[in-house]
Order: sequence, then C-alpha cells, then structure tokens
Amino acid sequence: MQLSIDLTGREVLVTGSEHAARQAVRRYEAAGAVVYRLSTPQGAGNDGPLPERPFLVAAVDDGQPGWETLLNRCRAAGIPVAAEPAAGPAGHVTLVGGGPGTPELLTVAAVAALRDADVVFYDRLAPYQELPSLTSADLVDVGKKPGHHKVSQADIEKLMVESALAGNNVVRLKGGDPYVFGRGGEEVASCVAAGVPVRVVSGVTSAISVPAAAGIPVTHREVSHMFTVVSGHAPLTENELKHLAGLGGTIVVLMGIGTLHHLAAGLRRAGMRSDMPMAVVERGYRPGQRTTIAELGTITSAAAGCSNPAVLVIGEVVRVAEANRGCAEAAAELDRLAASLMEA
Repeated sequence: MQLSIDLTGREVLVTGSEHAARQAVRRYEAAGAVVYRLSTPQGAGNDGPLPERPFLVAAVDDGQPGWETLLNRCRAAGIPVAAEPAAGPAGHVTLVGGGPGTPELLTVAAVAALRDADVVFYDRLAPYQELPSLTSADLVDVGKKPGHHKVSQADIEKLMVESALAGNNVVRLKGGDPYVFGRGGEEVASCVAAGVPVRVVSGVTSAISVPAAAGIPVTHREVSHMFTVVSGHAPLTENELKHLAGLGGTIVVLMGIGTLHHLAAGLRRAGMRSDMPMAVVERGYRPGQRTTIAELGTITSAAAGCSNPAVLVIGEVVRVAEANRGCAEAAAELDRLAASLMEA
C-alpha cells in the first residue's frame, strides 16, 4: 500500500539491498521524498552521498546481518526508523481477483500482491481507480468491453510473459475471480509454457457478491439449495436452456444484458414458468447501483434501459430479497434516527 504521508522535500534514507528495497524506494519517491540509498550495513557499493541527518530511515528487511547496529544509532540520535517489507522474488506473475470493483472487497493477499508489483495489467471491472493508493507499480490498462478489446487476449498474455522475463513482478488484476469466466486458466497456461512462475490469488466473485449487494442470497433454506453460474456473453443452445430450466435452484448470469431476451424466451420455451421472479443488478458496489425486479415473462421490457456490467438472478430467492427489503429499510431508518439523537 502507498504511503499516506506527504514527504515532499524530506530526506529519507532507505536501507537494504537493491532488489529488496526497490519497492520501498518507489513508495517514498511517490510520497515526494528525496531518497538516498544504503545497500549494505558497511556502506559498501555505489550508493552515492548520504544525508547527514535524514528526516526518516526506512529499514527494509533484506535478511542481511548488521543492520540493527546502524538502526539503533539512528534511534538513539532521535531519527525515526520505519520498518519496510522486502520486495519479493523478481520475474513472476500473479493473477489477482479484484472482486466486484470496490476496494473494500479486495483480499489481504490481493493487497499484498499489488504492493509488491512492478507492473500491473488491469481490466476495467477491477477496482483500478484505487490503484495509485495501493501500489507504486507501472499501471497498464488492458481493459475489455463487450465487443471491443483494447488489447487482445493473446497480446495480454504476451505482455505479461515478456514483462516477467524482463525481471518484473507482474500482477494481472481482474474483476471478480480469475477462474470464474476470467480466462485465468489460459493466462496460467501461457506463463507455464514460457517457464514463468505464476500463482493465482482468488477474488470475491460477482456471481455471489453483486446479488448480495442487492440483498439477494443465492441460496436460502427451504427456497434454494443450489445455484448455477452462467456466462451471458453468448446465447445458450437449446439443449443448455433445457437443462438449465430443469435444474432448479438459482440461476446467476454474468454480463447477460446483451443476451437477456434470448435467455428469457429460451427458458420459457424450455418449460420455466413465466412468473419466475428475476432481478437485474447493475453496477454492483459502484455509484449508480440499481436493481430491477420483474418476472421471467416481463423482464425484457422491464430491463429495457439496463446495461452491463450487470448480474442477472433468476429464482425464488429474488422474492426473499423483496421480503427483506422493507425490514432492511426500517433498520436503516432506525440507525439514522439513533445517529441524529446522539448528535443532539
């Protein structure tokens, strides 16, 4: 995570080996500091001139013995010492699930991977607006929109591999989870084929979190004991529609606005009743979040003004959300009333 302090013009001494300290150097430079380097406790190497009395010493834990003596002298002289983690091994790729787009739903592992990145290739559904506060890495927009790819998938994989082979810690930041319609398996295969170490940090999938943002549980006791996640990018076949309609439980469709008419009509043809409740949740966890609720037979007209990113939910759990909404609104009103009384 980036530093939240303004160090403009302040002299900061960063200690630690060049590789281990490279992320810390970038963080302090991004905070406006004038950064000096000390690579070994003995001062050997070509670190250049050092400040007589730095404003702060940033001590990177690089595993070398001998730093503590120097740091104790700094503390004794009244110079603050801040502990900094060492950068990870160079030349690897981490696929990071960014969740539904809000930084509050980034995992601890995702934040750590971003902090340690040299380069981040990000999608538009990831919480990319928050990246400057989460990493000092170079940021590369490879975002995709339905029907328009700024960078092709093959080129994204090529960029990732080339950057890692050049010695960078690469993060591929995606919305949701990399393995839920995120083409994460393809990107892992590209890295493996090129001999690049790769790992995956799972993310909070929008298939569960976006319905939850609208108060819709994908499972509910005595209502639905299963849920099926479907990609809405392409129309389903008649055989797929038949199996989906007969499966029961809850159906969750990701990015399905473009195929909504085909889906609703196909499920009715396959035997699903027209009064099955259905919800369209747009822009989950983002400004302008909106939920449209109708029935399978009327959803096409009800959702005429809806657009992606959106999650479709089909099933009786939608009625659970409607029943709970009044209770949730009443609870929110009580919270507001209690807050106003406390202020008074």
